[in-house]
Amino acid sequence: MRPALDFNTLKVFTAVVERESFVGAAKVLEMPASNVSRCISQLEEKLNLQLIERSTRHMKLTQAGHLLYTRAKPLLEALEQTETELTLRQMQLKGPLRICIPNEIGPALLGSVIADFACLYPALEIGCVTNLSGLESLRDDLDLAVIITRGQMDDSDYIARHLMTIPCTIVAAPSIIQRYGTPTHIQQFEELPCITTVSALKGAPWQFVNIKGEFETIKVNGHYRVNSGEMAGRAAIAGVGFAILAKQACQPYISDGRLIEVKFEQSAAPLQLFALYSDRRYLPAKTRALIDFMQQKLSNTP
Repeated sequence: MRPALDFNTLKVFTAVVERESFVGAAKVLEMPASNVSRCISQLEEKLNLQLIERSTRHMKLTQAGHLLYTRAKPLLEALEQTETELTLRQMQLKGPLRICIPNEIGPALLGSVIADFACLYPALEIGCVTNLSGLESLRDDLDLAVIITRGQMDDSDYIARHLMTIPCTIVAAPSIIQRYGTPTHIQQFEELPCITTVSALKGAPWQFVNIKGEFETIKVNGHYRVNSGEMAGRAAIAGVGFAILAKQACQPYISDGRLIEVKFEQSAAPLQLFALYSDRRYLPAKTRALIDFMQQKLSNTP
C-alpha cells in the first residue's frame, strides 16, 4: 500500500520551498531547523524520491520536488480556507439553533428570554419545541435542552449548566387539613393523599432536604397524578390532596387562605433548571451565547 502524505509534512515542505531554506522555514513554522530537515528527509524516504538538492551554499528543487510543490500548494490553501470557514462558522451567531424547553414552566420562565435573544441576533434561525423528554430530546438533533429536575440529577454524557433554583413547599387546602390533620413528619405522606407526577421529573418520589443538606426520598401515596404544575395547584386548591409546588406560584393562594403551607424540619427539595448540551469543547458560539443570556436573565428573576 502506497504511504499517505500528511498535511503537516506538506506544510513543512512548502515552507522550505517558499523560504528557500530550512532555517527560514523553521522561523515561519516556529520549530527547530533540525526538525524541519528531519521532516524533509522522512518525506523523501517515504516517497523514495529526492525532492530537494542540498549543498552548503544553496538548495534546489528537483523535478519531483517541483511537481509535488505545484500540486500540494493549492491543496494546502484549500484546506486552510476550509479551516478558516469552519472556525468562523463556529464563532458566528447565525444559522439554525434548535432548542427544547420544558412545557408550561419553560414558556413562563424562558418565553420572553428566548424572544429577546432572537431580537438581538436576527441572523439566527431559532427553532424551539416544548416537551418533558429532558435528556432524550438531545438525541433528536437538538443543540440545547433545558430540563427541570428535583434532587440529585442523574449522571449522563451531557454537560449540565445550572440556570435557576426554584424553591418549593408543601401545601394543602383547608378541607384536607380538617380531614387529615396537619402532618408532623414527612413519612406520613406515605399514607396521606398526595398529588404527584405522571412522567414529569421522571415521576420520582417526593424529595426533601435535611439539615445536613442531604436528600431524603418519600414514596408518597400518589393517588392523583399530573404532568403540570398548574394542574397540581388547581387540584390542591380543590382539596384533592397534599401537593409539593413552587413557592412563588402558590404564594397568592397561601396569602388568601385557599392553601395552607405545611412546614417540616426537612424542607421540600427545590426544582432546578439546567441547560444541557453534548460537548463543552466544541460548543458553538451561538449555543454558548444563548446559555449565557438565559443565565443572566434568570439570575434577575425575582
